Amino acid sequence: MHIHNLSINNSILNAFLAEIRSKDIQKEYMRFRRNIERIGEILAYEMSKSLTYKAQTLETPLATTTINLMLNNIVLCSILRAGLPLHNGLLNYFDSAENAFVSAYRKHKKDSESFEISVDYLACPKLENKTLILADPMLATGQSILATLEALKPFGIPKEIHLVAVIGAKEGIDDVSKKVPENTHLWIAAIDPVLNSKGYIIPGLGDAGDLAFGQKLQS
Repeated sequence: MHIHNLSINNSILNAFLAEIRSKDIQKEYMRFRRNIERIGEILAYEMSKSLTYKAQTLETPLATTTINLMLNNIVLCSILRAGLPLHNGLLNYFDSAENAFVSAYRKHKKDSESFEISVDYLACPKLENKTLILADPMLATGQSILATLEALKPFGIPKEIHLVAVIGAKEGIDDVSKKVPENTHLWIAAIDPVLNSKGYIIPGLGDAGDLAFGQKLQS
């Protein structure tokens, strides 16, 4: 897997990462969502440089000109619900993309910190020979991404796969890297060193879904 870690170089991305990590600033739901969306826009821009282009001719009001335009047939897939703000940021740039949505969540065993990933909802167009962009803001253990890729198999084999995350843990990234096709790309804003005993990224930022949309009901 090819890993593109944008935090290697300093940029305005640092400011948005600082705000989503800050326990004081991140309390503002709308601001948190908007920062995730802006990070998605930056990731989309950087990813766009790696896609396929072809020169095309067009008419301006004054003359004919040529410009290289993207050829990729993109399907943008997000893992609900935390992935929605990141999806919006990516869609702001890849605005002609088809869209897919997957509900994948941690299903904990009773009185245990261990869990499995449950996929309960899936809506997806055909993926055969297309460019799949799979967005999940937090790549912790990587199990959600792997479960989603498995659930998408009946829709066809993509020509290329791009994973997009805001923050990931090295452990989860290493595991995903071993289990996805070699030509898969990961576009990520920051990589953190460890997971805690519950499988959360440290230092991370907490639960992205709760921070974006409020705490979910507990069963």
